[in-house]
Amino acid sequence: MTLVHWLEQTQADVPAHNDWLSAGEAIHLSYLRFPKRRADWRLGRWTAKRAVAACLNLPEDPQTLAKIEVRAAPSGAPEVFLNNQPSATTISLSHRSGKALCAVVRSPVAIGCDLEWIELRDDAFVADYFTTQEQTLVAQSSAADRPRLLALLWSGKESALKAQHVGLRVDARSVVVCPGDLAWDVRRWHRLRACYADNQVFHGWWQQADNFVRTLVSSPPPDLPVLLKSQCFAESKAA
Repeated sequence: MTLVHWLEQTQADVPAHNDWLSAGEAIHLSYLRFPKRRADWRLGRWTAKRAVAACLNLPEDPQTLAKIEVRAAPSGAPEVFLNNQPSATTISLSHRSGKALCAVVRSPVAIGCDLEWIELRDDAFVADYFTTQEQTLVAQSSAADRPRLLALLWSGKESALKAQHVGLRVDARSVVVCPGDLAWDVRRWHRLRACYADNQVFHGWWQQADNFVRTLVSSPPPDLPVLLKSQCFAESKAA
């Protein structure tokens, strides 16, 4: 089994200054013209650096965080570098509606996570992106459950495609998501299985909190995800 840690941050958690970015990240940020793109990128990097530092028991001051660099691999997947050297740490990132999620594993494994906002989706969305099996599950759901079920299924697809390092460059219907159960217990983790292209199976977890659904999958299968906490986080919230 795989031990997976996770952390979420919001835009309010991100410092106004940029001294926690590496030199390369600061240069990349300067090329981002649009405010929303800049804000989302900074939020993702901040969340990833804090998660990696907490997972590796590193200091979380700006100087140390600047030595943790998140670079995009040729596939687009995020890769962690420490002091300009590749790290065995594996991460997956997602952000939506002012919140970012980072999953961290202290070994090179296939992992993907996704954060999805629960909202109304039309029938065309279901027909275009979901398999017959998933459409049947949606049709059997109540009107009240339909938006969060669609968010769950879509998030599971995103997580599996990230773990496979292909993203949405492939048909979303190449992934079939099977929730372990549909008991909508807020903040409790539920089991999840996602089969990619009929030959790669990812196991994982899903959780609903507030108006979000978060999913996390890996191969080998993950243990129950562990929320990262630190005194530094507590102090920053209290400040």
